[in-house]
Amino acid sequence: MCISKYSGAARGLTGLLLTLVSGAALADWKLNMPRGVTDISHEVYRLHMGVFWVCVIIGIIVFGAMIWSIIHHRKSKGVVPAKFHHNTVVEVIWTAIPFAILVGMAVPAARTLIKMEDMRAADLSIKVTGYQWKWRYDYLDQNFCFFSTLSRDSNAARQVDSGIDPATVQNYLLDVDHPLVVPAGKKVHLLLTSADVIHSWWVPALGGKRDAVPGFVNEWWFNANEPGVYRGQCAELCGRDHGFMPIVVHVLSQEDYQAWLTEQTGGAAQEAVAAAAAADKTWTLDELSAKGQEVYGTYCVACHGANGEGTPALNAPALDGSKVATGDLAEHMNVVLHGRPGTAMAAFGTQLSDLDVAAVITFERNAWSNKTGDVVQPAAIKAAR
Repeated sequence: MCISKYSGAARGLTGLLLTLVSGAALADWKLNMPRGVTDISHEVYRLHMGVFWVCVIIGIIVFGAMIWSIIHHRKSKGVVPAKFHHNTVVEVIWTAIPFAILVGMAVPAARTLIKMEDMRAADLSIKVTGYQWKWRYDYLDQNFCFFSTLSRDSNAARQVDSGIDPATVQNYLLDVDHPLVVPAGKKVHLLLTSADVIHSWWVPALGGKRDAVPGFVNEWWFNANEPGVYRGQCAELCGRDHGFMPIVVHVLSQEDYQAWLTEQTGGAAQEAVAAAAAADKTWTLDELSAKGQEVYGTYCVACHGANGEGTPALNAPALDGSKVATGDLAEHMNVVLHGRPGTAMAAFGTQLSDLDVAAVITFERNAWSNKTGDVVQPAAIKAAR
């Protein structure tokens, strides 16, 4: 029975073919660039398609002439090759035509490039700062900011031996805890920089990307015409967890954006009051450890491991039993606040509140086998800054 011998392979091949030709598979198999939701992205798409069809026509003409010549002027038909060195008319023609084509493509492309670099008359200015591996958004006109990191569901599923099937996580590796929110129909001016290494802010639907370079400020702008959720990623290889640094932009109607903005600015004021109160409060070991475990899971687990085992490939040391996490408390605070220059250990003093820093240090000094019993209060972190 040959069928039984090869049935497994046959079924596998059949399943693969069915998958490849299925509508669901083809729906995500996009070979062309997207049109996007901005006027600039539409212009870029039109330029792209125009140049594409010019190339197609040139290809048809060139390869058609080659194939025709190969078939009708082959030696087997007794054709004798012509003997000549040059033809001035032909040379002028095949120089003038490509020149005209290039000029015809360059003029609209240059016009679009000029529009892309016109940062004037912006309705909203946002400073974007790249970190390993998160983004910070400062709304300069409204005077508030927040960090945007990989969503907890994706962060949990991507851990080795997590036991979570990534296929069950919606928008796996393309979702964040706090998206960038902007109004539709408004010119949004982005000022991009980085706190550590080179990153690149890229959302295809918005029609462009810009590098975020330490010590420099790059500019870019977009004007999204349609409300919606648009996703992107860091497009620069910025380190080991480069693939876990997504970008999500929520474009809202003007009314919804104003409601969100009011909530955020009010929330920022409340957070400032709460942060001040937290710095004066005396927290218990259990309270700080619980809070610190959350902070550790968001900011530290990627390098130091879920169980404090460290990551040798990153030169990230184990925290379980380490001299830092069990030794001098002042040194531990200094490392978390100011980082270690020349390593992947970032300075979290600019990213975390006094409470968050105190909590994560307390957690690290009392988790796993690190039973130091040390309790770090937010007031101590405030004094150490």
